[in-house]
Amino acid sequence: MARIACHDADAEAFAATRHLTDDGLTAWRAAVTRHLTPRPGMRLLDLGAGTGSWARAFTDWFPGVEVIAVEPSSAMRARCAFTPLAAGDAGHIPLTDDSADGVWLSTVVHHVPDLAAAAHELRRVLRPGAPVLIRSAFAGRHEAITLFDYFPEAIRVLDTYPGIADVEAAFAAAGFATAAVEQVPQVTAPSLREAAAGLRREAHTPLQLITDAEYAAGVQRLREAARTQAGPVVDALDLLVLR
Repeated sequence: MARIACHDADAEAFAATRHLTDDGLTAWRAAVTRHLTPRPGMRLLDLGAGTGSWARAFTDWFPGVEVIAVEPSSAMRARCAFTPLAAGDAGHIPLTDDSADGVWLSTVVHHVPDLAAAAHELRRVLRPGAPVLIRSAFAGRHEAITLFDYFPEAIRVLDTYPGIADVEAAFAAAGFATAAVEQVPQVTAPSLREAAAGLRREAHTPLQLITDAEYAAGVQRLREAARTQAGPVVDALDLLVLR
C-alpha cells in the first residue's frame, strides 16, 4: 500500500497545485537530458505518472521519444490528460522484459512499499545500462525545500521516507549502481504570496500526516511571511540516477 490513499480530493488538489511552469522546469529539463541522453525511438517509462504533467513535458522536450505513463491510482488516472496511460505500480509494471530505455519516478519513491521488489521489477523491464531517474525529497534532506521552513513538524514525516542510502542499497541488490546524485533547483511559485494562496494540504503527503493543529500553525507562519517576502519561491529536490 502507498503511504497515503490517493482519493479524488488528493488527486484534484495535486492536479490543481503541483505542476511547475516552463520556467520552473528549466533546470529539470537540463538534468534529464544530461542523464537520459534522449534520442528518437527510445522508450521512456514515467512510473507513478500522476496526472501526466511530466509525461507531457518529456513529449514536448524530446521529439521522437515514446513516453509511457503508468499510474496505480484510479483517481489520478481519471485526471490524466496524457496517453498512453496504463494501470500499474512499481511492483507490477505492464511492460515486457528489456523494453524500456529509461524510467522516471517523481516524488513517488516514498510511496513504494517494497523498494527491493521495485528494483527487481525495473531491472526486468529496463534494457541493460538504462537509467533510473528518481526525483524526490529524501529523508534528512529538507533544507532546500521551502515548505519545511513553515511546516517544520512535517520534517518528522519526511524523515520516515527512504534516504538516498536506503534506495541505493535496495537497487544495488538488483544490480544497479549509483551514477549521480544532484540537487536540481526549480521555481516552485512566482512568490510566497502565491504559494500561500494556492496551498492545498491534500496535495502534499507530509502535510496530510501532521496534526490539524500543526498544519494550522504552519499556514499562519506561511501567511505572515508572505506579507513581507518578495521574489520567487526556489526549491531544490534531489535527483538520484542509478544504472
